[in-house]
Amino acid sequence: MTKPACTLDWILEQLVSQDIVEQDKAQMISSLVSDGDRKSLHPLEIVANRQWNNKSMPEQVLTLDVMTDWLAEQSGLLRYYFDPLKMDVASCTSLMSYAYASRFNILAVKVTPSEVEIAVTDPFDFEWMSEIERIVNRPITTVLANPSQLKSYLIEFYSVSKAMDGAGNKSNGQLPGNIQNLEQLVELGKAGKVDAEDQHVVSIVDWLMQYAFSQRASDIHIEPRRDYGKVRFRIDGIMHQVYEIPATITPAVVSRIKIMGRLDVAEKRKPQDGRIKTLSPGGVEIELRLSSMPTAFGEKLVLRIFDPEVLVKNFSALGLEKTESEIWNNMISRPFGIILVTGPTGSGKTTTLYTSLKQLARPEVNVCTIEDPIELVEPSFNQMQVQHNIGLDFASGVKTLLRQDPDIIMVGEIRDRETAEMAVQAALTGHLVLSTLHTNDAPSAIARLIEVGIPSYLINATLIGVVAQRLVRKLCSHCKQEVDLDPLDWQALIKPWTTSPPERISHSEGCLECRQTGFVGRIGIYEMMPITDSIKPEINDNFDLVKFRKAAVRQGMKPLNLAGAQKVARGLTTIEEVLKVAPPRYDM
Repeated sequence: MTKPACTLDWILEQLVSQDIVEQDKAQMISSLVSDGDRKSLHPLEIVANRQWNNKSMPEQVLTLDVMTDWLAEQSGLLRYYFDPLKMDVASCTSLMSYAYASRFNILAVKVTPSEVEIAVTDPFDFEWMSEIERIVNRPITTVLANPSQLKSYLIEFYSVSKAMDGAGNKSNGQLPGNIQNLEQLVELGKAGKVDAEDQHVVSIVDWLMQYAFSQRASDIHIEPRRDYGKVRFRIDGIMHQVYEIPATITPAVVSRIKIMGRLDVAEKRKPQDGRIKTLSPGGVEIELRLSSMPTAFGEKLVLRIFDPEVLVKNFSALGLEKTESEIWNNMISRPFGIILVTGPTGSGKTTTLYTSLKQLARPEVNVCTIEDPIELVEPSFNQMQVQHNIGLDFASGVKTLLRQDPDIIMVGEIRDRETAEMAVQAALTGHLVLSTLHTNDAPSAIARLIEVGIPSYLINATLIGVVAQRLVRKLCSHCKQEVDLDPLDWQALIKPWTTSPPERISHSEGCLECRQTGFVGRIGIYEMMPITDSIKPEINDNFDLVKFRKAAVRQGMKPLNLAGAQKVARGLTTIEEVLKVAPPRYDM
């Protein structure tokens, strides 16, 4: 049997014979497509660009992904879906040259000691196979990939590898193997010969940032090791290893980022903080907060990526239920008093405060903040940054802001008695104060204020309410499905409170959209505790946290795990996700 050729005419012939495309459409496209398009575009791309509907299934549009699935079925090859976070770019690109890979439109996607997996766009052309088999000396398996994606990753991956090689060739050779102590390592880092302004290093840093934006990363970690620099992204709260930069290039990459963040490049012994502004692939301005830290093998960098969409989100997008939004809006609409948002680092406190301040920052209102550091620059606020080297801390910052005729003050964090006292003073003199506190739940914020020395009568006089929050991963909307609920799982989540469990809950096995994780994005769960007249008597000099917590629940406070259970019942997340951040309490 003659081997088919993956040409436009053959594909159209098959589509017509299988009653997928009408004969007249096939004839039209065959006669109208130019020679240039035939050379530059894959036949599947030519068909997909027409956006035809499947003749046999009119609801199905013949997109490039649909056409790739169809060709995989015709050829018997497995369909390959690119997930760059799971690919070792260095080993995949070292297998063959870019010229060779682009000539045959192939790309190595998995290289192990036992086999090599190569993605192709022509399932019938294996002219390259014998040569590659001879080079790698191990079995080769082929998979079919989306031709547009393969072309894109082919250029991207080989560009990165070229930049790495180019920078490596300018380095001062390999690391010596007889380094005995930290001092020698520090001196070695100082002696690096790769220039931070080298075009290859610039390309590497640009790629890392653009790659992070496209993968929805919230943080970029560059971690020096003895033999390489590890690059990791945090996506939806989970760390993913992305790349290993050669050790000879890592100091230059770190220096390049420090230059962009206006840090002292020569200073490698103490931590530094900075900011970077750049553009996303879509042209949107992105702000990154940069932090450096000296480690045994050089400086570690973390770049926190601030989502420009944060300030345009409404409360429902943050995860607040309707009743929770009403409670929160009622609290922030008060003319004076203190509102506290509590939770660990990375629980979304800043997002909640910024979203609220953005809503409050009308032209007739003066909003001032004191932060350490300024998380996100917003033109409608007057923002001041803590600077400990000149004695400007939170307490002195609040004192300064009180002379600036503010209506609303946001204090980045209440860490000590002096800051707490200034926040109380501001509330007593007619200002609305919003701040954060590190406690495990909302009632514990009262205990914390008393612990730092705020009298109970002042807490009663100034505190409007406390909100504790956590972030949980959201189930992927593309692959989630309903499953029967195990009553024991539900009981573990909400024990000792009893509510009627739902009959079914949502679960996800994972798909392409969520990289087989089952989750895309995160959403907040909230413990709302307004300070009402009914619980104020519990805030006294003999404060009992357990007794107060019970009183707060009786007045309607929904504990974190119960708030999480509502998200589970609505099909937004899973019981396991809620239990990670809000374990059940047994002291009620």
